[in-house]
Amino acid sequence: MNEQIMTNMQKMDQYIGQYGTKNTEAIRLNNEEKDMRTSFFRDIDRIIYSLSYTRYLDKTQVFSNIENDHVSRRMTHVQMVSKIARTIGRALNMNEDLIEAVALGHDLGHVPFGHPGEAVLNRISLEYTGHYFNHNVHSVRILKDIENHGKGENITLQVLDGILCHNGEFINNEYYPQEKTVDSFLQEYDNCYTDPNAIKKLHPMTLEGCIVRLSDIIGYIGRDIEDAVRVGVITIDEVPNSITQVLGSSNREIINTIILDIISNSLDKPYIKMSDDVYKAIKDLKAFNYEHIYNKANSNYTLEHYEQMYRTVFKYFLSDLKQKHNDSEIYQLFLGNMDDCYLISTSDEQKVIDFIAGMTDDYFTKMYNRCLKPNS
Repeated sequence: MNEQIMTNMQKMDQYIGQYGTKNTEAIRLNNEEKDMRTSFFRDIDRIIYSLSYTRYLDKTQVFSNIENDHVSRRMTHVQMVSKIARTIGRALNMNEDLIEAVALGHDLGHVPFGHPGEAVLNRISLEYTGHYFNHNVHSVRILKDIENHGKGENITLQVLDGILCHNGEFINNEYYPQEKTVDSFLQEYDNCYTDPNAIKKLHPMTLEGCIVRLSDIIGYIGRDIEDAVRVGVITIDEVPNSITQVLGSSNREIINTIILDIISNSLDKPYIKMSDDVYKAIKDLKAFNYEHIYNKANSNYTLEHYEQMYRTVFKYFLSDLKQKHNDSEIYQLFLGNMDDCYLISTSDEQKVIDFIAGMTDDYFTKMYNRCLKPNS
């Protein structure tokens, strides 16, 4: 490899500030041959070329089964989070490649129909495997144990950690990174399957991970209001003045206000911080969204229907595995391409959960109808 090319690819480190993560600090779970790309840049490539990333296109953000092409899907959200986080990261001299890799991969584990679907799959997982299901944990599982035919993509520790700890449901005023080793990260990851409180205790090991975690909130909190207005769930006038006077009344204004506030309060600091006024306004807006948007996005009938759909599809494909129906979709489209390291180490119940979690909304609905009429 030409030495000048290598120098050009590696020169980003000289612009990273004292609290940012250098590319030379990247840690992989398994050793591998290096190429001209830096480690986190290589992770971006592996994530965007993954099958799971492609399926973002047809996964719910908040509103399912809405005939409106301007309502956000999961792909829109992760791209917004990436842009917001990279803007903050560039202003603070952080590692933009690490930020982008975490941002683009953070929601790979989301299931059909968004958070309501995740709640159902969590109940099924507890019932059949004794393990909790959380989309942030499953995002790590996808990259570590499912992609690349069940051999994993060997993503860096810092990226996997940022993905695991990204959960924007838990907001803080200040974000401090927490030092970790490979072993301590894997222990945290394992704990999330058995301890219901484990995900509430997660803190990223890098400031870049902290930035993505906060950017996840910024990426949805204003856009979800605009989507709710588009589909007639609320009007913009319903948002309290105490919130709009601080953050603004449009998604553009909300994003701009929060980004500038974070940058001004975090520059040259070993933490990521918001002002007290902005922090309170975000908390209040988040509470407003839950009451007026998220809790109204699906009727009780719809939620009950999702429960029935998930359980029907789960039992159908679990029966196919137990009875070794090799012509089933779970063999033809999923397990038939998987390496023995996945097939041997994974229970039938977990295989079905992995298969369902990876489905898009439309494909899941198709499989549900297939289960109802297996001979059609």
